[in-house]
Amino acid sequence: MFLRRFAGPLLAMVKESTGIVGLDVVPNARQVLISLYNKTLKEVQIIPPNVPYRKHVEAFTNHRLKVCQEEQDWEIIEKRIACGQVEELIEDANSELTLIPKMAEWKPWEVPDDYQCEIVEDKTPIPKHVPHHRSRPLPDYLANKAASDETKIGSGEAKAESG
Repeated sequence: MFLRRFAGPLLAMVKESTGIVGLDVVPNARQVLISLYNKTLKEVQIIPPNVPYRKHVEAFTNHRLKVCQEEQDWEIIEKRIACGQVEELIEDANSELTLIPKMAEWKPWEVPDDYQCEIVEDKTPIPKHVPHHRSRPLPDYLANKAASDETKIGSGEAKAESG
């Protein structure tokens, strides 16, 4: 009983390596993550509250912060968040903190109504030795919506609705 209660946290498995070249082990990763996630939630306040980017950043940051506050063990944190090792999560959080002020400056959500985007399709075959992403089929609820949207576009309904 004594060992389990007092020495348990001390006997927790110590990470010796991330197994990723150039990515060192962070012994206090949980505390670092909690600090970074709190800072992210504070920094993202410069983005207007109705912008989807802010909503998504707040949602996944709050989820990850909650996991880090609930769990002490880095292995459990990694399993529950399921986005890599805690050291990778630290890099991701630092990258998000770098991106937030850039997004605030760029304001990609403020696209003018008359903006025209050129779509370029490249049908050049990908060589067999080059790895490339193969899309998974869409879930039924999205596939049905996509098919419905394509029907509207083909019939001109989408243009009539938007213009």
